[in-house]
Amino acid sequence: MSGFLLERRRRWRHKRLDDCPLRDYLAAPFPRPGLDYREVEYVAVDLETTGLDSRRDQILSIGWVRLDGDRIRLETARHRVVHVDGDIPAESAVIHQIMDDEAAGGLPLADVLPELLQDLSGRVLIAHHARIELGFIGAACKRLWGKRLLVRTVDTQTVARRLLDRRQIPYRGSDLRLHSLCERYNLPRHGAHNALSDALAAAELFLAQAAHRDSGHGMVLADFL
Repeated sequence: MSGFLLERRRRWRHKRLDDCPLRDYLAAPFPRPGLDYREVEYVAVDLETTGLDSRRDQILSIGWVRLDGDRIRLETARHRVVHVDGDIPAESAVIHQIMDDEAAGGLPLADVLPELLQDLSGRVLIAHHARIELGFIGAACKRLWGKRLLVRTVDTQTVARRLLDRRQIPYRGSDLRLHSLCERYNLPRHGAHNALSDALAAAELFLAQAAHRDSGHGMVLADFL
């Protein structure tokens, strides 16, 4: 969707939604695609879920951190374990290390999402393989407030794929995984399958990708969307 159409949909939806956290989020204009990427604020987000299907699987935890231009603001880092109904599948518990008792004591998603949306308002979402984050957050917003999430998004996996394709560098699917790409850019290694660690890794990867592509004259946000 073009930048103009997305912004028009934001204004239209903001006018028609009843008072709710999603309407509050939509009050702020989206950053313009023509801005230099260093003048834009971002929120890097990662989810841990019980599976990959947003129609039937549940969010286990959400991690996020804000970026002001090319600076990660560690004091804004947040990690929230989400209350899950029922037992967590064994294979999911092994991967994410979130057990039934921890999930049972987690926060309701209806409390966590407004906190995330408040930080995301007026900013660009960064995620790796963003289809997962957009799918689950969008489904949750629709269930709670009747409409899915509208947001400008930088998908660091898509940015990596475009760069490799443009340079005609062969790669395997595994080369596009978050931690494989972080190794490629010699970034610090964070623990895998933790929502906050992966959000931080995505933030660092975005900044590395931007620095690698920036010739010193700057780049516009649209180059990453």
